[in-house]
Formats: sequence, C-alpha cells, structure tokens
Amino acid sequence: MKFFNISRLSMSLLSLALLWWVAPQANASLLVGSKNNNSVLRYDEKTGNFIDTFIPSESGGLNLTVGFAVGSDQNYYLSNLTGNSIERYNTQNGDFIDSFIPRDTGGLKLPQGLAFGPDGNLYVAGTVNLNTNTVFRYNGKTGEFIDTFISSDQIDPAAPFSLTFGPDNNIYLNSAITGSIKRYDSKTGAFIDNFAQSQPGSIPGSLTFGPDGNLYAADFNTNNIARYNGKTGEFIDFFVTNNSGGLSGPTNPTFGPDGNLYVSSILTNSVLRYNGKTGAFIDTFIPAGSGGLGQPRFLYFTKDAIVVPESKTELALLAFAVALSVGKVMERFQK
Repeated sequence: MKFFNISRLSMSLLSLALLWWVAPQANASLLVGSKNNNSVLRYDEKTGNFIDTFIPSESGGLNLTVGFAVGSDQNYYLSNLTGNSIERYNTQNGDFIDSFIPRDTGGLKLPQGLAFGPDGNLYVAGTVNLNTNTVFRYNGKTGEFIDTFISSDQIDPAAPFSLTFGPDNNIYLNSAITGSIKRYDSKTGAFIDNFAQSQPGSIPGSLTFGPDGNLYAADFNTNNIARYNGKTGEFIDFFVTNNSGGLSGPTNPTFGPDGNLYVSSILTNSVLRYNGKTGAFIDTFIPAGSGGLGQPRFLYFTKDAIVVPESKTELALLAFAVALSVGKVMERFQK
C-alpha cells in the first residue's frame, strides 16, 4: 500500500499553519474629518471608540477640508479649502505624500466636494470667486489640469460642496439657492435636469446614494435627511426626521458596512447612527469631543491591517503542533 509523500504532506500542513499565523486580520475603522483641529481622526468601526489621529493637524498644509475621495492608487485625497489645493495621503499610515493638485492649478479656488469619475479622472467642485462656481477636471494619475468640466453658467452661485456620481455614472450637485439637486452628463459636462426638488424650507446639502439605490440628502437648514427615488428624483420621505437623536447641522450621510446610516452632526460635534432601513435613531456613535473631534465633516469606512491577536497565535501554534505530529505518524507508517 502506498502512502502520500510524507515530506510534501508535512510541508503543506506547516505552510497552512504559517499562513494562518502571519496573515493580518482586517479590523475596520471609521475616518472622520475634524474641522476644528484640521485633522483626520480614526475610530473603531464597531464601538466608535477613538483609536488615533490618523492625519495630524495641518499635515501637508491641510486646512479646512470638507471633501474626501479614494484614488485608483488606493491613497486618500482631501480638499484643502483655504490652501486651494488637493492633498494626497498614504492609506496605510496617513503620511503626507504630496500636493496632488498644487495651489491654484487650473484656477482652483476653495475646493470642496471631490470624486473620481468612471473615467478615472478627479472632479472637484470649487469656486472661481465667491459668486462663481464650477467643476474642475484633473488627470486622475498625474493631477494635471484637464479642463473646466462644468462651467459656472450652468451652476447656481452657491458653493456646490457636495459632488457625487450616481448609479447612472452622471454627476449630481446640490444647489442651496434653488433647493434643487442638479444632474450633469459625466461625459460632456452638459446640464441634464433638475433631478430632484427639495421640500419647502429645505436646502439640500451633502448627497449620497444608498444601498437601496435611492438618493439621500442632508438638510443643514431643517436638520433632517431627505430621501429621493434614485431613478426618478421623486421625493419619498424624510428618512431621518427633524432633529432626530439631537441631529443639528447634518452633513455627509454615509452608509456603513453594517447597513446603518451615519451622519456628521456639526453643531453637536458628534456622529450619529440611524437604522439603515427605517431611519430610526440608534445612538450617538461618536460623542462630542472624542479624540478632540470638533465639527465633524466627511466620514469614510476603511479596513486596516492589525497585529494578530493572541487567540489567533495560539491557534497557529496548535496548527504547527498538529502538522508535526501528523508528519511523524505518517513517517512511521511509511517505514
């Protein structure tokens, strides 16, 4: 009777044990832009506990950031509002890499919302002056200025601080002046339509498309989150009702990996969590002042590699022992 090759079997078992031991375990975290101290803070995704200051104050000259995006290189891009630039940071450790779009490139002023488009290029909502707004386009790999993608005569004279690409790959901008959400062709920059109209007294702010395909808009004026049909733009409801959970000055509604909705509450310096299906208030996920948080802006859920926990190490050692024991037993049978 022939047995399997003993050395190969032992080495295979040892290799599996080794891989189990050295493989990093993914630990999710939540990055929050903190306006008051010009930094990006990191919190535990499950508990909301403060972990560390991921990007320290004024790193790379960062000042008053409200926009955030992840590039094809997986690095982080932040709008530097008063620096008139876009800064790039290392995903793993938060270190400053470079000014991806240097100061005033292409006439960029007061950059706010930014997003990488389907074509891989970077689109930035900014202002030429306080009353003239536009969307600039830059090469997504080099940062080189391409063009003024959406001209100022197609945008209302109120800073469109939220820019997002929808499921149809077109661009959606908020309009504080008309209370509308405007849609633009992502290939030409041409105005398509007023996709959605807010309810009386409401002013649409930060925009996000949810896992249900619908569009959610934070209303800084009435302290709620409005929901619109993602295909027709028809108003559905106030998904998060006025001041629910103490919401005050909402921005950046973001759905987390758990399916729930997280909202920056600027005027209470906190991050609130709501049921992702009903909109019901769950809890204050990050309380005011945690880690120095003040006027939270963008929210982004990410994954970080951490050290293997002790329990996993013990399992790995056990796997090593089993591999060695099996190898010895099989050697005896071989003889």
